[in-house]
Amino acid sequence: MPRVLPRPEHNVSRKDIDSDALKVLYRLKNHGYKGYLVGGGVRDLLLGRRPKDFDIGTDAHPQQVKKLFRNCFVVGRRFRLCHVRFGRKVVEVSTFRKLAPPEEGDTLIRRDNTFGTPEEDAFRRDFTVNALFYDIASFSVIDYVGGLGDLQDHVIRTIGDPAVRFREDPVRMLRAVALAARLGFTIDRDTLEAVRALRGEIVKSSPARILDEIYKILRQGASRQTFQLLHDVGLLAYLLPEADQAIAEQGERLLGSLARLDDYRNAGLAAPDELTNPLLMGTLLVPLGVPLRRAAAAAMARRREEEADGGGERYDVAAEIAALGADEADDPATAAGPAALVLPFARRDLDRLRLILAAQSRLREVHTSPKVKHLLAGRGYLEDALRWMEIHGGVQGQELAMHWRQLELEPPPLPASAGAPPAEGLEAVAARGPSGGRPRRRRRRRSRRRPGSSSTPVPSA
Repeated sequence: MPRVLPRPEHNVSRKDIDSDALKVLYRLKNHGYKGYLVGGGVRDLLLGRRPKDFDIGTDAHPQQVKKLFRNCFVVGRRFRLCHVRFGRKVVEVSTFRKLAPPEEGDTLIRRDNTFGTPEEDAFRRDFTVNALFYDIASFSVIDYVGGLGDLQDHVIRTIGDPAVRFREDPVRMLRAVALAARLGFTIDRDTLEAVRALRGEIVKSSPARILDEIYKILRQGASRQTFQLLHDVGLLAYLLPEADQAIAEQGERLLGSLARLDDYRNAGLAAPDELTNPLLMGTLLVPLGVPLRRAAAAAMARRREEEADGGGERYDVAAEIAALGADEADDPATAAGPAALVLPFARRDLDRLRLILAAQSRLREVHTSPKVKHLLAGRGYLEDALRWMEIHGGVQGQELAMHWRQLELEPPPLPASAGAPPAEGLEAVAARGPSGGRPRRRRRRRSRRRPGSSSTPVPSA
């Protein structure tokens, strides 16, 4: 039987829940469906933290949810989710599911669209502290897996056998470390031993998913602790070997860069979505000071195949990182070590990072000409360049960024067309001649002769 905390025994209040999430919960309830606040939102509310997202679980199927909300979009393949949009905000609604068995001969769960009960949905989740439900009908907190006790003891524990759960989805190992570092919790002993034993399984995960998790880590405000813990448990050697080696040899260069990003984020100077991927990429890769030639060789081979197939929209940043000023290094492809992932950084993010770094010297020229200042104001990367200066430029960089923001520069105006006063409309300009004098006279159109017709008038009788 689940453990149920009635309203007087917990601190979750509706005033702390997003108003749009409450609208979704109440509409599901009023139409006869169960509506639960689920996952990390309940965990954070119980800890007295402000949740980043408010996810909702329901027994309504995706198409039934879509009928209730005109602003609902069904997305995903592995997980069929409903995104209910309120402007730029998205409230994620998922149907209760049960743990789907992996396909025959495969330990990974690649599809998970088998609907189930709230209890089955709780047991299929990754960690006990993420399997707590808040019922909008009774205002109670429901715990099927012992998450309330682990939350009180500050422990991260998998639901079920950790070896089995990590083989089902190796990304859970990365999430366990990130969650423990962000909340200041400890990892359960059995869970930690499974991470150490199965850390090599992480290379079976999708590189795009891994990169997305790394960006989340860099945005959460505890990236320094997370990367240190990833190094301690041995996962970082499979994700980014150069970062793992940097922490082992001279960790403060990389960890100091991550700490500056955390300080900037935790000071409230930027929301998570304002820290763009190029800023995060540079914070992680620039301190390494190596061209990452191991990954570059793999990326070059992959690009040749993509170009032969007519593709090549994305490629690894390792092939281009040397352009940031890093020194050449011996190719570590032949060196002994674990086979690591090649993270698919986007080319557009790399190009923008180059522009951000190239703009730093120009931004430090305070007494530059007004023309140059206006040209910089018209660059789309100026805001990112100023943020980089605030994060990594120290006190002087923060003062310079403040100076540039106080200038309130506007992009240079577009050149006006010659001979056309700005006050005149398009009709007046079109009516005038090319010399700007009198309006042009309309040419009289001649009527076309029909074939076989005579131009001589026929005399009347």
